[in-house]
Amino acid sequence: MFSQREMPSASSMFSAYASMAASMMLLRSMANELIPQPIRGYILNAFHYLVKPRSQSLTLVIEESNGIARNHVYDAAEAYLSTRVSPDNERLKICKSPKEKKLTIRLEKGEKLLDLYDGVSLRWRFICAESDKNAPSENTSISSNVSVRSEKRYFELSFHKKHKQMVLESYLPFVLDKAKEMKDDERVLKMHTLNTSYCYGGVKWDSINLEHPSTFETLAMDSEQKEAIMEDLNRFVKRREFYKRVGRAWKRGYLLYGPPGTGKSSLIAAMANYLKFDIYDLQLANIVRDSDLRKLLLATANRSILVIEDIDCSVDLPERRHVDHHHHHGRKQTDVQLTLSGLLNFIDGLWSSCGDERIIIFTTNHKERLDPALLRPGRMDMHIHMSYCSFQAFKILASNYLDISSDHHHHLFPEIEGLIEDTQITPAHVAEELMKSEDADVALQGFVKLLKRKKMEGDVCENDDPDNKAEPATKQSKKRKVACKQKKTVAAAGTQRRTRRLSRGSSL
Repeated sequence: MFSQREMPSASSMFSAYASMAASMMLLRSMANELIPQPIRGYILNAFHYLVKPRSQSLTLVIEESNGIARNHVYDAAEAYLSTRVSPDNERLKICKSPKEKKLTIRLEKGEKLLDLYDGVSLRWRFICAESDKNAPSENTSISSNVSVRSEKRYFELSFHKKHKQMVLESYLPFVLDKAKEMKDDERVLKMHTLNTSYCYGGVKWDSINLEHPSTFETLAMDSEQKEAIMEDLNRFVKRREFYKRVGRAWKRGYLLYGPPGTGKSSLIAAMANYLKFDIYDLQLANIVRDSDLRKLLLATANRSILVIEDIDCSVDLPERRHVDHHHHHGRKQTDVQLTLSGLLNFIDGLWSSCGDERIIIFTTNHKERLDPALLRPGRMDMHIHMSYCSFQAFKILASNYLDISSDHHHHLFPEIEGLIEDTQITPAHVAEELMKSEDADVALQGFVKLLKRKKMEGDVCENDDPDNKAEPATKQSKKRKVACKQKKTVAAAGTQRRTRRLSRGSSL
């Protein structure tokens, strides 16, 4: 403790402070004269960096665009955060387009949102900042620039610095994947068809919205067959890295064959709705040259289904290799340059690798007419037989049209089961009969009568002897014999197909 005599006086303290201040002024003056300005600024910044408190927070700025291109991370964050809106948010943007099924929710500017991922708190903030940009005036005689006000939108993502690696390697990829799933769920599927005016200049696809309601749940097909198809589709879309590793184009070929009315088009629509793929309907009769096929392939998008229906009767590809002067659809054969080799190269040649995640589907009513080169694995990987309606498929149709659940057994079901297994009737014919009445009893009774009538006609065919000359050769009997002969031919062809299918382990 200072004694009263030892206590410094106010005047001595003032003198000390004044001397110190003078020394600092002298040092500052000498530093300004001896040390250049850039070095002084560097030293000052380093001093501030050393003495200021360190922040443990890191903020990532996600801008709306990257130059002229959209920032996919921004779009994904905007979609993802719409699912994380909480009661704490006070201002939200709501919109809905005519084609969208749900309301679209977006954060309003300045809104904050807290997200939790793997136990880590992540703070989002949406910012809209207005900025002035100098743009040249439209009047070139005026040299002054015009100030253009624009809006810069971006997200700020803040978190503790120690979670930087987790955010970059795990959280942001999770946001991107989640946004992609949402986009696929909300996607409006398109049906593309060839614009016939292409012959006057270029190849072009026209499109409309695909609103076909067919799904695997409503498809009249045996459950085992449907499960096999869905498993194959799921395996295909998950094998990006596998196809890349083995050196194959990421595509899959399906052949749908069977009698008319067995649901081939409905199966294609169900596959498109299941995968959220667009459909491209290609009519080969409208294609003139192999080069047009290549242009069409390049014009199709990824994640799409290319359909060539009735491949056996669309064009006679084998004969295109022979040059003659017969006319084909108003054109000389010499002008038609679409070849089988061109189609094969389109399916699995070098040009088929120009795109990812594509499915090619052929449909035919007569598989035996197709060139074997079209059917080998790698071109048509899976052969799906669309057969006549079975009892299991009938129950699905009864559920769709008459609202009879699969668990409920109508009293006419046992009789229908016994009749339908011995009768060749297509799902389309069954659906037409069930639509005749909304009353389940009336509709099913009418269907039983139809099955009995078809079975009786089949029995007549079996007992009918075409060489029996005792029967008068009436016009009606001749028609009946021709119809019976056609039915026998169809049945024999079906038996042969089933035999060949069973002999090949890959076909359904």
